[in-house]
Amino acid sequence: MTTTPSAARPSARPPELSPDAAPDQSPALRPAVGRARRFASLRTVAALVLREMSTRYGRTPGGYLWAVLEPLAAILFLSIGFSLVIRTPSLGTSFLLFYATGYLPFDLYNSVSNTTARAVGFSKSLLKFPAVTWLDAVLARFLLNSLTGALVAILLLGGVLAVTDSRTVLDLPAAVLAMALAMALGLGLGTLNCALMGLFPLWEVAWSVLTRPLFLASGVFFLYDDMPPLAQNILWYNPLMHITGLMRSGFYPSYTASYASVTYVLALSLILLALGLVLMGRYHRDILNR
Repeated sequence: MTTTPSAARPSARPPELSPDAAPDQSPALRPAVGRARRFASLRTVAALVLREMSTRYGRTPGGYLWAVLEPLAAILFLSIGFSLVIRTPSLGTSFLLFYATGYLPFDLYNSVSNTTARAVGFSKSLLKFPAVTWLDAVLARFLLNSLTGALVAILLLGGVLAVTDSRTVLDLPAAVLAMALAMALGLGLGTLNCALMGLFPLWEVAWSVLTRPLFLASGVFFLYDDMPPLAQNILWYNPLMHITGLMRSGFYPSYTASYASVTYVLALSLILLALGLVLMGRYHRDILNR
């Protein structure tokens, strides 16, 4: 029995397409390649800043108004209280200006230091996401509180100069330098305390106890030059004493804070910041897992 060639093997010709069918000329889809977001860290820091603004100031009546009223009330109470005991302040004739130039840089340092030290604890739930790092949390709190403190200082000092006849000749570079040093010191000490508080929870309580006399020993109420030599030798090592002296030299032309050392304050701030960054870089996982 013979078989025909067509039955012996199947036809190798492809099926013919109808003339109306258009060939598919669309390019083949390539697998999506993940690209890093541009300015990812800046976006994260901005989001954290907005989150803290809404959390800290958006939930209370008045919001940002309290950021101005709190230091204003402190300055007013200091001025009224000491005016009842002392006839004139150590510099000039305005109690408001004297205590404002001492209190505002101290308050800026205190705010930046305390909030930066608690940055990881405040944003701990968000740090579980890979896009958010501990450094973003620290920078967000530093930027928000620094800008807020600088704005409050401008408003209050401008208001004090407007309502008092102090005839002040403002040395703006000295005042700006003092506020910048307060921010740098707050960042350095806050970053170091952020690591220490995460590693040793009791350090937060110990630090609050150790720094309670700092408000009295930072030149808010007095001048460094009015202290006896023994007290001057001790208080010189307090960097806030240099900052308040430099701040007052920017508002009182007759006052020269010859003891104030910008190099000392800046070097101390950078050393504290470096220690804090090293500890946080080494132990941040242990801190987050506690």
